[in-house]
Amino acid sequence: MSSYEARFKVWRGDVEGGGLEDFEVEVNDGEVVLDIIHRLQATQAPDLAVRWNCKAGKCGSCSAEINGRPRLLCMTRMSVFERDETITVTPLRAFPVIRDLVTDVGFNYTKAREVPAFVPPEGVGPGEYRMMQEDVDRSQEFRKCIECFLCQDTCHVVRDHEENKPAFAGPRFLMRVAELDMHPLDAAGDADLDRSRTAQDEHGLGYCNITKCCTEVCPEGIRITDNALIPLKERAVDRKYDPLVWLGSKIRRRS
Repeated sequence: MSSYEARFKVWRGDVEGGGLEDFEVEVNDGEVVLDIIHRLQATQAPDLAVRWNCKAGKCGSCSAEINGRPRLLCMTRMSVFERDETITVTPLRAFPVIRDLVTDVGFNYTKAREVPAFVPPEGVGPGEYRMMQEDVDRSQEFRKCIECFLCQDTCHVVRDHEENKPAFAGPRFLMRVAELDMHPLDAAGDADLDRSRTAQDEHGLGYCNITKCCTEVCPEGIRITDNALIPLKERAVDRKYDPLVWLGSKIRRRS
């Protein structure tokens, strides 16, 4: 096993302020950035705060920004960087800092509670649901989300405009709305709930301009923009502006 000394800049501070601190630390073959952060804790900065859990890319806890790009610390291998490169690790920019690399992501849980849950179809009991495999596949892609909130962090609507947060759910939760809206067994319409309308009016779908930055940083490879946000936008426009769709909805509701 070979090793070398790497240069790191790690953000240290809290809600009142802070800055980058320089470190030189040993790196071994096969290690990821989270290994290096743990080595810094063990040898040079025992009070360095970082959130992590599984170290397998499945819990979404160790989200941070590495050289300005939102990533999972445990899934970013040191081998992707040049040995003479200085690696900068900072907290997620879109959310308030608690301490060092730990941020307050409570915004996301607030938005999660604002999305109405799945509405079971009337008269269909547990174990009686039947779906086409194609519909199952579409939902399963979105269910791969580990809620690392990297998509939320990189979305410029949230990242660069704090004033948008009350009106904008962000890509993770618009994806959840899209998943429910395309679910063939969701009986939201029977409960007088129009998910595409609420996506536009209550969750800020119109703020999204489909730059695909959320898709680019997703560690699970979910095609958030192409498979969730764009189809949701199309359905929202159809239901709001297509005269035939509008008339059909009025007839169904009257009957």
